[in-house]
Amino acid sequence: MTIQNSFNYQFKNDLSELNFFVNKTNLYAFNGLIKNNSNKNYLYGPKKSGKTFLAKIWQKKNNAIQLNQNFEHVINNNFNILIDDLTFFEHEQVFHVINNCILNDKKILIISNKKINEINFVFDDLSSRLKTFINFEINQPDDEMLLAILTKLLIEKQFIIKTKEIFEYIMRRVERSYYGINEVVNKLDILSLEKKRQLTIPLIKEIL
Repeated sequence: MTIQNSFNYQFKNDLSELNFFVNKTNLYAFNGLIKNNSNKNYLYGPKKSGKTFLAKIWQKKNNAIQLNQNFEHVINNNFNILIDDLTFFEHEQVFHVINNCILNDKKILIISNKKINEINFVFDDLSSRLKTFINFEINQPDDEMLLAILTKLLIEKQFIIKTKEIFEYIMRRVERSYYGINEVVNKLDILSLEKKRQLTIPLIKEIL
């Protein structure tokens, strides 16, 4: 685990592929969605793994619109479409949106926390359609990814980090997941504000 480079990460919130941290956990998904040109795409991975950020880059790159409460508008016009998250929408509606994209040679990206075969479909035709999509997965984070996310989150919360030992201490104890690292930083932020204290190892010990 390389801690000494943690202070060198640069993060911005711009919807640019240059601001999406890429390593082996998400490289296939990144290359497939941003560098290739497929029409039917399905992106899945754990919560807080960067799916929406990657999808927003895809949306901007492809001048797509996002499905929300605009089903009629989407069906009556020809757009590239982003659907985030599949579980939020009626399956029959999603099926019709997919068909509309296919008929009009438009691109579509659907996001979910689950693989297609893990979803309980109430509309069987949607399952059949999704099986023709190219699947892209964001895998569980490795140490490099966890450290990058930890650094980004601490910067966003405007913590002042004076020693790399803080990173080391958190990394040795945090749950090894995207959700786990987010939860730890959120708890530290709340605790730091409540006690009006800077981020130190004694403060971290109160939650880890």
